[in-house]
Amino acid sequence: MAQVLEFKLPDLGEGLTEAEIVRWLVQVGDVVAVDQPVVEVETAKAMVEVPCPYGGVVTARFGEEGAELPVGAPLLTVAVGEPEDGTEGSGNVLVGYGTQAPAARRRRVRAGTAAVDGQARRPGTADAAPHARVAAPPPTAGTAPVSGPTAAPAPAGGPVPVISPLVRKLARDNDLDLRQLTGSGPDGLILRADVENALRTRTAPADTAAGQAVRTPAGTAGGQAGAAPATAPRAEGGVRIPLKGVRGAVADKLSRSRREIPDATCWVDADATELMRARAAMNATSGPKISLLALLARICTAALARFPELNSTVDTEAREIVRLDRVHLGFAAQTDRGLVVPVVRDAHTRDAESLTAEFARLTEAARTGTLTPGELTGGTFTLNNYGVFGVDGSTPIVNHPEAAMLGVGRIVPKPWVHEGELAVRQVVQLSLTFDHRVCDGGTAGGFLRYVADCVEQPAVLLRTL
Repeated sequence: MAQVLEFKLPDLGEGLTEAEIVRWLVQVGDVVAVDQPVVEVETAKAMVEVPCPYGGVVTARFGEEGAELPVGAPLLTVAVGEPEDGTEGSGNVLVGYGTQAPAARRRRVRAGTAAVDGQARRPGTADAAPHARVAAPPPTAGTAPVSGPTAAPAPAGGPVPVISPLVRKLARDNDLDLRQLTGSGPDGLILRADVENALRTRTAPADTAAGQAVRTPAGTAGGQAGAAPATAPRAEGGVRIPLKGVRGAVADKLSRSRREIPDATCWVDADATELMRARAAMNATSGPKISLLALLARICTAALARFPELNSTVDTEAREIVRLDRVHLGFAAQTDRGLVVPVVRDAHTRDAESLTAEFARLTEAARTGTLTPGELTGGTFTLNNYGVFGVDGSTPIVNHPEAAMLGVGRIVPKPWVHEGELAVRQVVQLSLTFDHRVCDGGTAGGFLRYVADCVEQPAVLLRTL
């Protein structure tokens, strides 16, 4: 006899509170396999396909495309019968459900007596069918409970407690066996940070294990600023645009940065003629073409090696500066969905070719809305090439909780004194916005001057290669 089980929207990003339904991938009456994607949703961080933990017939969907649902709200119900092949489930467990069974070919069938009327309910209304919520059956060998806020630690050969589909996908894409990990979450729950730490440990030398950092006393206070301003009064007429999704997340982050970080900006004009010539020479040879952004990133990482104070964050509660030993370089990317900052992991270990390829991959993912939360978080320094918008300078807001951002304006022909004579050269304005708690103006100026020297004379980089 079939049971009708309810699948709720899981936490897709370790703390995200809602998601918007972009596109349903199944209809009422469809047969779905365990772990088959059933809906595409957009969170404040990424576009995600959500897999269903149950195999059976879809009996109801909850929420129309464009509706925003809170985490924990019902997504759909599935009529589940006894497995025909003797399998009992996937073995991996998200918060509240199992995953990872082999996907079966989807086919459309009639739901029969187990189907509901197929009417989707809007958030906040009554269930599509009163009998849709049925308690999950007791766990059997090889499966885990399908309800409850957390999952118990997995015994040897048993299910693996995982927090979200994104965590499981990250492990699968990197051939990481989740059964070898010990979760740091409640009751041994495996978080995204556990998977990322395992991947870094697998590829990094022992003396640079993930998470290692040097803590130094903060030179200045890092207290919290005052409360946020009150909501503006409702005006007559006009267009009101909700601050949600990516735009809402950016608004929250920038507001927090402006409240908490005492920032300052310094800038300098530099002659980029030799840098452009060096890039042209590189691209005249065989092999992948090198992007200008990759060369600027390579200069950034070299500068951070000389001035590590700017690769830091401030722990306001402990009143400490945390100086980080790895450079995860964020770069600002404008998309149809708003401004996003993808992160190039371990940028200090990459050469110009590797940086070019990674920038291209992340930019395409940003354009298509397929960046994962892991690719949008964890940055330690940001490179902002606002020259692509045709402007010379800017005083950007530091990307909290980072301590600095390098801005690069457009490169344009300008009159310039070169070797004692007036000449037309390719000139760029460079700016550095930094958290004044982590360093003083001398350090910031030294960093920016080194960057400018490398732009004007790329051979300067050979000293540190």
